[in-house]
Amino acid sequence: MTGVHMADQFSDQFRLSITEALSKQLYAALSRLEPAPLTRPNLEALAPQAEKLGLPSMAGVYQLFRQEPGKERQLAYVGKADEPLPKRLGNHLYKLSGRENISIDEMSFKCLFVEEDLSSVSPEKMLIKEHLKNGKVVWNNRGFGNNDTGRNRDRTKIKNTHFDLAFPIDLSRKVQGLSPGVQSLHSVLWDIKRGLPFLFRFKQSAVFKTQMVTVPHADMTADEAFRFIAQHLHGKWQICGLLGWVIMYDDSPSPYPSARRYYRPEGVSDQTPETKKPGKNDMDDEDEGDDSDE
Repeated sequence: MTGVHMADQFSDQFRLSITEALSKQLYAALSRLEPAPLTRPNLEALAPQAEKLGLPSMAGVYQLFRQEPGKERQLAYVGKADEPLPKRLGNHLYKLSGRENISIDEMSFKCLFVEEDLSSVSPEKMLIKEHLKNGKVVWNNRGFGNNDTGRNRDRTKIKNTHFDLAFPIDLSRKVQGLSPGVQSLHSVLWDIKRGLPFLFRFKQSAVFKTQMVTVPHADMTADEAFRFIAQHLHGKWQICGLLGWVIMYDDSPSPYPSARRYYRPEGVSDQTPETKKPGKNDMDDEDEGDDSDE
C-alpha cells in the first residue's frame, strides 16, 4: 500500500554487550603477556610497577599456569584480586609450596592491574568463558581458591575432582621457626601454625598456656610436630589431618570424612578419605573465607 511501510524496514534493536566487550579485551590483554615464574622476587616486582603506573590499589585479574616436566604448559587457574595482586598471588605461592604431587617450579603467572571496580561483573568468570572456547581451565571450580571458612567445611565430603584430593597437604614439610627447649604448649601450637604453608586451625584452651612441654629439636616435619603435640594432649583432644588443612579440637573419636590421619594421645591412625561424585550443577565455590581461629 502506497505510503505505508512495515516497521521492520526502518527500525530494529541494537544491544550493546558491555560484558562481552570487556571479556574480549581482558582476554586479549592477557594473551599479549608472557608468563613469569611464580616466585617471590617476581611478585615483589609488581608493587613498583603499579606505583609507576599510578595504580594504588593493585587490584586486578590473573592467570596461573602449570608446566609439568615433559609436558606443555597448561592454564591452571583464572582469578581476580580485590586485594593487591602481589598478596593474592603470594597466597597461592605459599599454598602450593606445601602440597604433594606438585612443585612450585612448575608454576608461572600473568596478571593485569584493573583499577575500575569490576566486582559486579565477575571478570574472572568472563575470562574463564573466553578460555573455555579454546580449551579448559583445570583448577577453577575445584576448590583451589578457597580459604578457610571455619568449622562449616571441616566435615564436608569432598568431590572426587577436588584440588585437595589431587594435591593434599605435605605432612613431610619441615616446620619453620620452631625453638627447642621448655615452653608452653600454647606457644608451640602457634609456632607450628606460623611455620607451615598450610592452615593449622585449633581450638584455644587456657590449659595450653600453663602446660609446659619440652621441644626436643627445631628440625621437625609437620607429621613429627603433630605426633609430639598429640603426646601431650588429654581427654578428647585430637589432631586431624584433612586433605587441605589440619585441625585440633576436643571431639575425639569424632571422625571427619576427608581426614587422612588422626593424631591422638593413644596413637596415630590413618584412614582413606571419603569422596563423592559431583552432581549436576554441583560446583565448588571459590569464596574467600575467614581464616581466623576459634
